[in-house]
Amino acid sequence: MLTYALDWANLLLRWAHVIVAIAWIGSSFYFVWLDNTLTRPTDKALLDKGVGGELWAVHGGGFYNPQKYQGAPPRLPENLHWFYWESYSTWLTGFALFTVLYLFNAGTFLIDKSVHDWSPVAAIHTALAFLAGFWLVYDLICRTLGRGPKGDALVGAAVFAVIVFASWLACQLFAGRAAFLLVGAMIATTMSANVFFWIIPGQRKVVAAMKAGQPVDPVHGLRGKQRSVHNTYFTLPVLFAMLSNHYGWAYSHPHNWLVLVLIMLAGALIRQFFVARHKTEVAGKPAPWGWAVAGVAVLLAVAVWLAPAPAARPTGAEAGTAPVSKAVLFEQAQAVVAQRCAMCHNAQLANKGVRLDSAEAIQGHAQAIYQQAVVLKAMPMNNATQITEDERALLGRWYQATQQAN
Repeated sequence: MLTYALDWANLLLRWAHVIVAIAWIGSSFYFVWLDNTLTRPTDKALLDKGVGGELWAVHGGGFYNPQKYQGAPPRLPENLHWFYWESYSTWLTGFALFTVLYLFNAGTFLIDKSVHDWSPVAAIHTALAFLAGFWLVYDLICRTLGRGPKGDALVGAAVFAVIVFASWLACQLFAGRAAFLLVGAMIATTMSANVFFWIIPGQRKVVAAMKAGQPVDPVHGLRGKQRSVHNTYFTLPVLFAMLSNHYGWAYSHPHNWLVLVLIMLAGALIRQFFVARHKTEVAGKPAPWGWAVAGVAVLLAVAVWLAPAPAARPTGAEAGTAPVSKAVLFEQAQAVVAQRCAMCHNAQLANKGVRLDSAEAIQGHAQAIYQQAVVLKAMPMNNATQITEDERALLGRWYQATQQAN
């Protein structure tokens, strides 16, 4: 019953997490687009009110005219919407899901003893340290290097270096699947912390100063803008890290940390294309396709690098041997499944409702075995049973033989 309850918690938390994340990312992308596509108004009345940019848009049969004030409007409206619960809800549901799935089952999901053999308690504490530690280092970098004309470049280079190191370290300590997710979670934690510690407090200070009739310090807007821009570049890398648990060929690679860094870099480059494109559209300049091309080039390079080697053709004496019969292939595959898979998929412990402890069950789940163990390499979880590449290849040959027979 506990496993069943945890499955329901996993489902509901994952569902809620995706919903609120869509709301947060959507509003974030919208405001970045809005900031970069606003044009200076021509109406003198708007200029006199302090409007620095406006936009006319049509959507859903209605016309909209959002306006952005330089600094602050002369008078605050009664109804002022604050965008922060989208961020907070995303982090809260994400951390709850991480707790239920990874921290509660640290021995299974966080630890791969072939990577680093340590206790679940130590792994849990270290995972939490990743979340807090990256935020502290990132915040220090922003506050110390983010000033001056080259501040943005220095912060970007320093943060990238820290992410590269954190990715490498996570992949030396945790199971590959957990390492990828943890790097994504630490960046996502920083994104939400930017909202909680800098963006919203700064906005509250602006509102308080306006209500008190005091001049507004522009530094709050500058700091909020800086952290908001950082968040938009973090988004696509975080999304890949969160989705990576479906792709064992990525997180199980011997140089998985580099795979993670390169794909996240590609996401940031592609995001830069969209951010820059908004500005070029307003300026009437050609779209900056170089950023998109660079991002796609990185993805293609990783795809070529990770491509499986073609199966070796038999030579010499091997070429003259008779092909293995389907019956023999199944016997060999069944032996692999019995040794590597059945311990978690049997009558007593049928994970995900799957049993692989009989010939009929193995035949019935042939496609799932092929997908999970051969194509995705997601199973066995964290390769707990130490299945070899030759054994995965054998399962692949057996499955292909069954397909030919059908």
